[in-house]
Amino acid sequence: MTPIAPGAAPQGPRRLEDFRAERHEVQQGGRTVITEPGRIIVRDPGGQEFVRHDEMERFRFGARDIQVQREGNDTRDIVIRPDGVQIITIIGPDGGLLRRIRRERDGREIVIIDNSYRDPAAVGGFYVDLPPPVIRIPYDRYIVEADQATPDMIYGAMEAPPVDRIERRYSLDEIRYSPNVRMLMPSIDLNTINFDTGSWEIPPDQATKLQVIADGLNRAIQRNPREVFLIEGHTDATGNDTDNLSLSDRRAESAAELLTQQFGVPAENLTSQGYGSQYPKEQTDGPSRINRRVTVRRITPLLNGGIAPPR
Repeated sequence: MTPIAPGAAPQGPRRLEDFRAERHEVQQGGRTVITEPGRIIVRDPGGQEFVRHDEMERFRFGARDIQVQREGNDTRDIVIRPDGVQIITIIGPDGGLLRRIRRERDGREIVIIDNSYRDPAAVGGFYVDLPPPVIRIPYDRYIVEADQATPDMIYGAMEAPPVDRIERRYSLDEIRYSPNVRMLMPSIDLNTINFDTGSWEIPPDQATKLQVIADGLNRAIQRNPREVFLIEGHTDATGNDTDNLSLSDRRAESAAELLTQQFGVPAENLTSQGYGSQYPKEQTDGPSRINRRVTVRRITPLLNGGIAPPR
């Protein structure tokens, strides 16, 4: 077998049917845990499901060198790029992200995500029970449709403030798994991209449609290198929940990969998460192009509590 060079894009199946048979299901503490290549899907006793994946492969694309170091109980994954910039991901003993840092060639460090802080107001696990925010801006500025928006509208959504008051700092997982926390920020629906059924591959003729999104992301990150954007994946309600979670998560990751590999958006400023069919725009149990979508959402104010850090 030919070894994969450091930073090489991972190769493998690009359709669910290629590895569905490789899923394994076990019971752990009342939860059902389903493992499949590249993903873990957890189903709570109440029937709620969520999906997790390791983002490190996406950060390693194009790396000159990759180092893994132990520091006490923590693990430091260091990706060194050809230009000497280092992306440092610090993982705690429980496998959770503590910090993501970019170290410039001159030694200056930029903390992009600090998950080591636990807000005193945080209670329980990752789900935060908030009321829906009050939306006081026009709907087409709150959820921007990429196929109808001008580049200025898209960039405006990437720089827009929260639509309602942010009470505190939220961890990345609190943001991922709490819909009303995410809804505090405007979003952009990439409805210019269509996926084949059961696939997360973005065809070349679709990829070029991401140019305006990438331009907006790069402009925002150049303005503030600490910006973080969540790439969300959503499916329609056809198929089972497990398939839809896996598929949506892979589609979100595929969009994030493409934004970095083809358009130069820094990988460390992106994170991705799939939600399956949990949050439809169109209320239907059948096929829906509107519900099969990828969404971009700026989450920086949620991570820092709405307080702009020094640049």
